[in-house]
Amino acid sequence: MTMFTPTNKIKRTARAVRLLFLASVFCVTPASFAQTSPPPDEPAAPQASVPDEETQRGLSGFEWFEQLAQINRTANFEVSFVLTKAGQEMVPYLWRHAVLENGIEAEQLNLQNGPGQEMIRLGNVVSVFEPDLQPYSIYSDAISGPIPGDLLYNPAALQEAYQFITIGRTRVSGRAAQQLRIVSRDSKRYNYQVWLDEETGMLLKLDMVDLQGSLLEQIQVTGVNVSELPSPYFARINPQALPGPVAMTPKPRQHQWEVNFLPVGMHEIKRETRRLAMTGQVVEYKLFSDGMVDVSVYVQPAQESLDSDVVLRHSTNTFLSLTNGQVQITIIGKIPPQTAYEIARSIRAAGE
Repeated sequence: MTMFTPTNKIKRTARAVRLLFLASVFCVTPASFAQTSPPPDEPAAPQASVPDEETQRGLSGFEWFEQLAQINRTANFEVSFVLTKAGQEMVPYLWRHAVLENGIEAEQLNLQNGPGQEMIRLGNVVSVFEPDLQPYSIYSDAISGPIPGDLLYNPAALQEAYQFITIGRTRVSGRAAQQLRIVSRDSKRYNYQVWLDEETGMLLKLDMVDLQGSLLEQIQVTGVNVSELPSPYFARINPQALPGPVAMTPKPRQHQWEVNFLPVGMHEIKRETRRLAMTGQVVEYKLFSDGMVDVSVYVQPAQESLDSDVVLRHSTNTFLSLTNGQVQITIIGKIPPQTAYEIARSIRAAGE
């Protein structure tokens, strides 16, 4: 990769990449926030059960995550955790989950710093409250947060892309824990280290590491309270005061290009055509996911040819922009730069 120089041409391209990144943050629906149609009345959820210590020691890696999903769906709990990324301040969150008297699941995720950001889920409706934005609700069976939704609720969806490996017993924050690894099957993505509490089965720590094992991002649980009854917080929610859900069923759009390489287990989950507000350019967009990470791919007419590719890194995200023939391709996601290059270079006109 050639280092880019601060010419006006490169600056404009880098700025375009940042605009696309902002568009992906505010407009893209992550896989863990996938919208669903309203289901029929939900039956009462079964009560969570924690295996005894001897049973737990014999669990496979995947069985540990199945137990985690069972607890996350059926238990009443309150979890405090902090998200840490290299070179950035820790970001604290409060996460609550409950099974209400009517059997409906309730969930809350609250960003503890700054002006406040909150998401509330009742059943399959998630309401989002952000500063300076109109509150809204969508259909979804999980809240989208720093912890991937499939890891919390549907680990079976991750098996095509990742292996689950048991490491052994250890201690985290003074508690007996089981350490596990989530390893990409094709080494095209980052890997994960996970620590689960042996007593409750709850998540205690989650590390994202690069292919050399260096820490990129960490979620550290600072407090866990599993209770028999739901938190009093949920009794204060007035469902009638929440925004009405909007069912979003985008029409399939034909694109004139195809992605011919993706990491194992990564699939297209969304596509659309957008016009960038600040530039007026038409951009064709596809979203791919493996359940742990999302990758956004943008293709637009090339305004001018570049002498070199542009790669920007922001925390764990890779932003790659290059020109391929008559189009400019931009890749955004929590993937290694080399993987972004492989995806970008695999793009061909449809039918080729």
